Amino acid sequence: MTPPSDEVTQESVIRTVAGLLSEDDQPEVVPISTGKFNTSFFISAGVEWVIPIAPPQNAVFIFYEHDVMLQETGIHRLLLEKISVPVAPIITYDDSLQHIDRDFIVMERLLGRPISDVSCNCARVLEQVGDFLRQTHSQTADTYGYIGEHRPMEPQNRWVDAFHTMWNRLIDGIVDVGHYSESESAMFRDLLDRHLTLFDCDIHSSLLHMDVWAENILVDDNNTVTGLVDWDRALWGDPDIEFAVLDYCGISEPAFWNGYGTVRDTSTEVRVRQVFYLLYELQKYIIIRQGCGNDSTRARQYKQQVFDIFSNSGTR
Repeated sequence: MTPPSDEVTQESVIRTVAGLLSEDDQPEVVPISTGKFNTSFFISAGVEWVIPIAPPQNAVFIFYEHDVMLQETGIHRLLLEKISVPVAPIITYDDSLQHIDRDFIVMERLLGRPISDVSCNCARVLEQVGDFLRQTHSQTADTYGYIGEHRPMEPQNRWVDAFHTMWNRLIDGIVDVGHYSESESAMFRDLLDRHLTLFDCDIHSSLLHMDVWAENILVDDNNTVTGLVDWDRALWGDPDIEFAVLDYCGISEPAFWNGYGTVRDTSTEVRVRQVFYLLYELQKYIIIRQGCGNDSTRARQYKQQVFDIFSNSGTR
């Protein structure tokens, strides 16, 4: 077994994929600058591949990020078989730690570049993204939550129970990295408990991407979306929590909704749930910035943003 290290080098990447190539191949390995969680590389050797490599196993994770690559292979397979969302066929997933001290995936490289790196017709792109997410949300399950093979939580039979579990597990993580006191964590747990009946409604368990932003949307020179990437954080539940992420990332513009093909629900109950979904999205960055990035300043800024929304939302 390769000894643990804090750095993934191009040499270690070549060793990792050597068994998938012929002896005559001389792979070219290029780091991918986008992506904040995995360490990823392009590989060219008569093939065009992408290899995302997970963080070290002793890293600080949000509760649903442990072994999160486990579910990505199944998600890609489902999307490729059932609908027309552009995702890459996966060549292999390896969690043996025999070649490198981390889990990794090898997948085909999709054409295109992230819209964060190019000038594009945003309306045309967002309309396509809307259509792809509509198709994604049409895939449903019998249970709710993070129910992939990594199993960070028990699948729940109701969305209200799944979200209650997710909310409290996230708060546990913020306490663990030292940014919520016991009284602060109790305040946010109580906040959801007092509004919990709003989540106990007839919500289909839809497949949700949960990380659609500019770096995860690939386009070609004709403004055609060629890929939606990074499905490892996929969740099964209320599409409105996906929309909260899209709001935060600037994706849910009118063109998106044209592609999605429906009018957004703006009822009072949905608007209140949206506040909680936005808080869920923001609170995760406290853990990401402190635990993964060791950036206390940015973690405190996210915490302040959470408290500002809490104070001004009318949900107190």
